[in-house]
Amino acid sequence: MLMPKRTKYRKQHRGRMRGQAVRGNTIAFGTFALVAMEPAWITSRQIEAARIAMTRHIKRGGKVWIRIFPDKPFTKKPLEQRMGKGKAGVEGWVCVVKPGRVMFEMEGPAEEVAKEAMRLAMHKMPIRCKFMVKAAGAPAVAVPADVAAATGEEMAPGAEMEVTADQVIESEVATNETEGTQE
Repeated sequence: MLMPKRTKYRKQHRGRMRGQAVRGNTIAFGTFALVAMEPAWITSRQIEAARIAMTRHIKRGGKVWIRIFPDKPFTKKPLEQRMGKGKAGVEGWVCVVKPGRVMFEMEGPAEEVAKEAMRLAMHKMPIRCKFMVKAAGAPAVAVPADVAAATGEEMAPGAEMEVTADQVIESEVATNETEGTQE
């Protein structure tokens, strides 16, 4: 199982999982990726199960990158324990995943084989995921619907789309030009 070698503090607060993934939302290493569509805690066991499912399916026919790491400890009190007496001991390790986060990447196999391997990995995850293919030339970015409005495409509220980095830069330039004319 994945876990940190050492941490500065043994226990952490639970925290929140609000908003989209700001970091780790581009395909950086491989050609195919598995992207989260919902926020969740992904345990080290789930990551390992997904890794095994993918590598078994591609039969060493490619390379797999795990882009998430379980660095957050979670605690759990024993069964039939009364309230109080302090926070419980560390039970396991989780990774906080937000929508748009690239969890796994793959390179080497054909697209059909990679898609089936990622589908098997999706079934090991506690959240909805999507399969993405890196666009030729620019890294693919999973972005929310407000960027889609800047690119001029119609989308339903709360929907996501696949956009290349060039389209994101063009939309930022367009918004900067319109802000400059309003002043």
